[in-house]
Amino acid sequence: MEAIYWGCLIGGAVFAIVSLVLGDLIDGLLDGAFEMPGVDFFKPVVLAGSITAFGGAGILLTRYSSLSVMSNLILSLLIGIAAAMLVFFAYIKPMRNSDVSIGFSMKELAGKIGEITIPVPANGFGEVMIRFASGNTIQTASSFEQLPIAVGARVVVIDVVDGVLRVSEWEEDVLKDV
Repeated sequence: MEAIYWGCLIGGAVFAIVSLVLGDLIDGLLDGAFEMPGVDFFKPVVLAGSITAFGGAGILLTRYSSLSVMSNLILSLLIGIAAAMLVFFAYIKPMRNSDVSIGFSMKELAGKIGEITIPVPANGFGEVMIRFASGNTIQTASSFEQLPIAVGARVVVIDVVDGVLRVSEWEEDVLKDV
């Protein structure tokens, strides 16, 4: 039984080292091989961590405890499952939620403050620049109130219609009175 534990420990450790060096390549080759749709618990890193912990726990329990072979096996399995849960909840789940993207939806621009870069005529189109933490975007704009808006004016995006931002001049004095 100790040979199985050693095999799991060494196999998991080798997988960890290889995945460190060739992680992106392995991820591409194994993409979806061990995963089930909607179940993130069966990712290769979780399975490898579980198998490695199972092997290490089995070796330690066999050498340093007076438990029976079956008790060692059951306890090693429980430790492997606990390690898998630890890896999943401490690493995989937080990393899945930390996806950073510079993309945005046009509908997300409603309510944003921008600055006119090309004047917006009363019944035509100009351009507005909206600043994000990751950069700026320049979009086509039209006047929501059908009034001309000059270059440099601060505006608020009221609505997005067919990819055109409908903007209104930002009046800071209104906020001071509230």
